Amino acid sequence: MTKKDLYEILGVAKNASEDELKKAYRRLAMKYHPDRNPDDKDAELKFKEAKEAYEILSDAQKRAAYDQFGHAGIDPSMGGGAGGYGGGFGGGGASFSDIFGDVFGDIFGGAAGARGRGGSRAWRGADLQYNLELTLEEAVAGTTVKIRVPTHVECAVCHGSGARPGSSPKVCPTCGGRGQVRIQQGIFAVQQTCPHCHGRGEIIEEPCDACHGAGRVIEHKTLSVKVPPGVDTGDRIRLAGEGEAGENGGPAGDLYVLIDVKPHPIFRRQDADLYCEVPIAFVVAALGGEIEVPTLDGRVMLKIPEGTQTGRQFRLRGKGVAPVRGGPPGDLLCRVVVETPVNLTDEQKAILRQFEQALGHENGDQHRPQEKSWLDGVKKFFDDLRY
Repeated sequence: MTKKDLYEILGVAKNASEDELKKAYRRLAMKYHPDRNPDDKDAELKFKEAKEAYEILSDAQKRAAYDQFGHAGIDPSMGGGAGGYGGGFGGGGASFSDIFGDVFGDIFGGAAGARGRGGSRAWRGADLQYNLELTLEEAVAGTTVKIRVPTHVECAVCHGSGARPGSSPKVCPTCGGRGQVRIQQGIFAVQQTCPHCHGRGEIIEEPCDACHGAGRVIEHKTLSVKVPPGVDTGDRIRLAGEGEAGENGGPAGDLYVLIDVKPHPIFRRQDADLYCEVPIAFVVAALGGEIEVPTLDGRVMLKIPEGTQTGRQFRLRGKGVAPVRGGPPGDLLCRVVVETPVNLTDEQKAILRQFEQALGHENGDQHRPQEKSWLDGVKKFFDDLRY
């Protein structure tokens, strides 16, 4: 038995936790294990020292005796009352796969997970998603909606065990109830789901007639979903515990209600702002005036200045959407579209021709600034082509 300080062997402080001791031991065992260092006596000795130190310090009683009396408290040859070291490497020492099996078990879904009834693995129920369509008005103002969803729930006959009443599941003979089997791959051992019980750790010899051994049945349930004001497409509302029931006593999953706002015939939403196009008469655009425009709060009057062109945008502040996560409401932006008169009578056409003549060709540019600017650009384009 080594007389070195056990804490120094593992490279940890005297107040090290159990996790710190385990991590230090794994690190040294990985480095010095004889399977990785064949015919290396020095590595074998260091591995034995690390193993012995860990066996002592991981045992609360032995560790207390060592902390109080040193090696005398744990060495039977020196009268220690706490018992000696475990067997050395040559006699029952842990194999490389035994040491690191729990590591790979954690990575590949080992047997360290939660346990349910009878020691079998408890699985959390799956999360569910429900797509909820709302109108823009409902999304902006908020609402309460009743939804009906199909879901797996615990079987009321067998209470989730999957076994017929009066019987009980049996321990899986393949994995011994662990739900995992260990497969050796060279010096590594990995854990995989047991192919016999599929990770349950149990075999149901007499399945429940109601759920056919699944432990769950499909039911429809009606839920009330409170939609907060300001939600938008892509937002999710989480209903905790309303997903599928867990297996073997595991917790239920969650239900996520995914919001999808239907297109609106008038408004288009972008974040907290609303957009709409407002057609205006040719005379109103030329002479100015007031028009009535809709908002989600009702109708408002919008003042149109004279000479307004198509595409001009007017902002109505605070007439947008109050964001669901807080903040001031957005704005309503109205883009006007000047509507050209259609289905004119001969008399109306004559009046428009008189109006065109009244504008005059010489002074027409001041009445049609956009047309003049465009024509100037066209002229410059063709002039540049000549060179």
